[in-house]
Amino acid sequence: MKKFLSLALAIMMILSLAACGGKEEPAPEKEPEQTEQPSEEAKTGGKLVAYSALNEDNTIAIADQFKKDTGIEIEYISLGGGDAVARVQAEMGNPKADVLVGGSVDLYSSLAEAGAFEAYDSPNNDDLDARFNDPNHFWQGWYMGVLSIIINEDRFEKELAPKGVKMPETWDDLLDPNYKNVFVWANPTTAGGAYIATACQIFRLGEDAAWDYLKELDQNVHHYYKGAADVISPVATGEFIASIAWGHDSFKTQKEGYPLKLIIPKQTAYEIGGSAIVKGGPNTENAKVFIDWLLTKEAQELSVATSYRYPVRDDVAAPEGLPALNEVDLVEYDRDEAASMKEAVLEKFDAEIISNRA
Repeated sequence: MKKFLSLALAIMMILSLAACGGKEEPAPEKEPEQTEQPSEEAKTGGKLVAYSALNEDNTIAIADQFKKDTGIEIEYISLGGGDAVARVQAEMGNPKADVLVGGSVDLYSSLAEAGAFEAYDSPNNDDLDARFNDPNHFWQGWYMGVLSIIINEDRFEKELAPKGVKMPETWDDLLDPNYKNVFVWANPTTAGGAYIATACQIFRLGEDAAWDYLKELDQNVHHYYKGAADVISPVATGEFIASIAWGHDSFKTQKEGYPLKLIIPKQTAYEIGGSAIVKGGPNTENAKVFIDWLLTKEAQELSVATSYRYPVRDDVAAPEGLPALNEVDLVEYDRDEAASMKEAVLEKFDAEIISNRA
């Protein structure tokens, strides 16, 4: 009996020890993978590749502040508006950039139609005037520029004022024969801003009268430059007396101390500066953060301070020294019509004006 009790006790002790630690627990099941979208915090950091049609100093200011605000570093390539469009289109099969920034949204239409852009409707554009938002969400307007007549005041006062020529106030004043060979302009077939100025004459005068105007103006043109901004320096330095250029670029040069006078004539045209997300780019989420950021009050104020462009937000003031936007007499510029007639207008300009120059 004692042996039986001892054996039973031993068996119970062995079973007790096994229960306390000798048996492995089953492995926990894996949690299901998360399918939620990344948080806003997760979207910050990393990099963004931008093709910029802005002046390089403006691009640098934007890149520096954007990194401070979001942690995202911008790698940028500065290109003219037409060159930037061509590059995005050429890379559609293998996009290298994430965003296109700067240049008139008139340039963006062909890329949007070709499928080069990712549609995105920023929550920060809800309170903007409708003209700044693409109804199809392929581009976002974030600044505005107006066309101006620019004059080198020193040469004007020495050479034209003594002849009784008054400082120009209207587009028609540029037809004065006294401007012959002291006036330069950009070629509308290569410069987006010059095309907008050409379309401006069509919208204010009607097609037939506009072509009469353009041909008469051509009689005063010494030569045509390739880029819209190329005319500013030769007028600022006094090589020529007058031209047509974007007000913000010209005002920036004036602020550098050049004797450059800006006149914003009645019935002037304007550009809406754009930005768009390149479809299939390597950093699309960061590109969305960038579009949102461009529309913040802080970014709009930075744009005004560094480029003198008009903001699209009502709570940001116009550049100091330029008239408020509501004081500018803008032509009825039909952007859709300007885009649809562009090819025909440029072909005619090249055939009837550029090709006929002696």
